[in-house]
Amino acid sequence: MNDSHRPDTIVLVHGLWMTPRSWEEWIAYYEAKGFTVLAPAYPGFEIEVEALREKPEIIANLTVPETVDHLAAVIESVPTPPIIMGHSFGGTLTQLLLARGLGTAGVVIDSAPTEGVRVNPLSQARSLFPALKNPANRHKAVAFTPEEFHYAFTNTLTEQESRKVWERYAIAAPGHWVWEYGLFANFKPGHQDTWVDYSADRAPLLFIGGEKDHIMPPSVNKSNAKHYHKSPALTEYYEFAGRDHWTCGAAGWEAVADHALGWALKHARPSSRASSHGPGEGA
Repeated sequence: MNDSHRPDTIVLVHGLWMTPRSWEEWIAYYEAKGFTVLAPAYPGFEIEVEALREKPEIIANLTVPETVDHLAAVIESVPTPPIIMGHSFGGTLTQLLLARGLGTAGVVIDSAPTEGVRVNPLSQARSLFPALKNPANRHKAVAFTPEEFHYAFTNTLTEQESRKVWERYAIAAPGHWVWEYGLFANFKPGHQDTWVDYSADRAPLLFIGGEKDHIMPPSVNKSNAKHYHKSPALTEYYEFAGRDHWTCGAAGWEAVADHALGWALKHARPSSRASSHGPGEGA
């Protein structure tokens, strides 16, 4: 890509059971490479992890459409179209944002699926069981215990290492997101909030999977990527051996960050927004 059209901004979208704090290493890493980096919180997630643990009810009723609208407003405020990267449910949101025509390239890491992906491995069901075991959780913010978090997110770490991650980053998540967009989304008639037109054009999209991921295993990400086979836009899949769902924070995360950025820069396309800028501007 010509340097005059090289994206200069990266937007990082966090996943469920997390806040923008989960990107703290990536923000510093990409800023050191000269990029402007934004890590917007979902509405209500702006406060610190510790405060959200004290009052998880403030995020219990958050919806996906208002979250996408909020993130879209952030992206549209950027002078030139950014690279959008999302982890876990942030990957779902990234796909929804690309479907709106936003971004110059997208990377989704250990992504939760968009509607229509019917692959549900046993490890995924077990990981999500704490939220699904009680129908009342649909109306609550549901947290993982340290043990549940260890299985779902950090299964390649020791118990002690996992506990440190849980203490610094883990929060509750809106239970109805797991119920509405998790294992049962495909049993509902009509299009739901995580539906995308898989045949439409959009910015290039890379799926990154982790071989050892329990909650969003490679089979889920591969299936999601294959759903785009009718789209004229580039869609690719890449898998990191030996990495779990905490791949953006576990030792060796730099390799994931480098691969994501290198791919995005290589394949980023100029956006239609570039036509409204002067010479040399745009993505």
